[in-house]
Amino acid sequence: MHESGGIVFVKKKLLNIAFLVIVFALTLWSVLYGQDLDQLVLYLADYNKWFLIPSLICVLIFILGESAIFYIMFKAVGIQVKKLHCALFSFVGFFYCAITPSASGGQPMQLLAMHKVGIPAAIGTVILAVVTITYKMVLVILGAVVLIIRPASVMAYLEPTMWLVYLGMALNVVFIVLLLFVVFRPGIVERFAGWCLRTINRFRPFKDLQKQQERIDRFCAQYAGTSTFIATHGLLIAKVFLITVVQRWALFVVTWLTYAAFSLGFDYFWLTTTLQGMISVAVDMLPLPGGMGVSENMFLVIFRDIFGPDKVLAGMVVSRGLSYYIQLLICAVMTIVASFVFKSEAKKRNVGITA
Repeated sequence: MHESGGIVFVKKKLLNIAFLVIVFALTLWSVLYGQDLDQLVLYLADYNKWFLIPSLICVLIFILGESAIFYIMFKAVGIQVKKLHCALFSFVGFFYCAITPSASGGQPMQLLAMHKVGIPAAIGTVILAVVTITYKMVLVILGAVVLIIRPASVMAYLEPTMWLVYLGMALNVVFIVLLLFVVFRPGIVERFAGWCLRTINRFRPFKDLQKQQERIDRFCAQYAGTSTFIATHGLLIAKVFLITVVQRWALFVVTWLTYAAFSLGFDYFWLTTTLQGMISVAVDMLPLPGGMGVSENMFLVIFRDIFGPDKVLAGMVVSRGLSYYIQLLICAVMTIVASFVFKSEAKKRNVGITA
C-alpha cells in the first residue's frame, strides 16, 4: 500500500515536470518566434547589472515575507518554530506553487514539511488557510480598486488584455468566496457539494459515491477552527495582511527596477508596479505553472509603449526571468536543502519517541 502510494506520488511529480517542460517550450516559441535574437542579445547587454542586487532582494522579500508570517502566526498559537524552518516552508511552498497548475501543489507540501518538524496538521492547515486568504485578497483588492477607479493611465495599457483581467478577477473572487464559505459556513459547502455529487452521479455514476463524499467532508473538516482563529486574532490578521501587501508589491517592483536598469529613467513607479500587479491578477488562478506563457505575452502587450517596442522583449526576459525563473531556481535549490533538514528533524523526533 505504501509502495503504491509512493509510485502514485512519483508519477504525479513526473507529470508535473513534463507539463512544466511542455508549457515552457510553448512559451519560448510564442515569445521568441519571429524575433531577432541577435538584436535581443544586444539590448540585454544594455541592462545595468547593478540593478540585479535590489531586484534579487525584492525576490527574497517576496519569498521570506511568507516566512515572517509563519513565524508570527505560530508564535501567536504558542508553537515555537525555528526561523530557518519557517524560511524553508516558504521555499518549499513557492517551488511547488511554481511548477503546478493554479499553484495547487504548494500548500500540501508545506503541510507535509510542517508535520516533519512536529507541527500538528490542524494548526498547520489553519495557518495556511489564513495565508491563502490574505494572499489572494491582496490581489482581489488591487484588481477591484483599479477596475472601480479606472485610472486612465493604467486602463490605457490594460485595454488590449482586459478580458484576461476580468477572467482572473472572476476566478480569484470565486476561489476566495468558496474558501470563506468553507471556513465560516462549512455546512453549506458540504450540502451543496453533496448535491452536486448526487446530480453528477445520476448522469455519470461514480465507482464509489461515498468515497467522494468523504473526500469533501475531510476537505471541509481540515479548515475547522480557522473561523475561530480569525475571529480571535484580529490584530494578527491585520499584521499578516500588511506583510502580504509588502510581500506582493516587492515582486511587482522588480518590473520597475528592470525599467530603470535599461536607462529608461526612474519615473513610472506606481504605473509599472500596478500594471505588473494586474498581470498577476489575470494569471494567478490560471491552470498554468506560474501563469507561464500568458504572463510573458501580457507583459509584451502591456509594457510595449512603456519600455518601447525595441526594448520590451529584453525587459520581459529580465523582469520575468528574475521574478519567476530565478525565483524558481532559488526555491528549487532550497527545497533540496529542506528535504535533508526536515528528514533529519523527522528522524530526531522518531528517536525521541522511541527512546
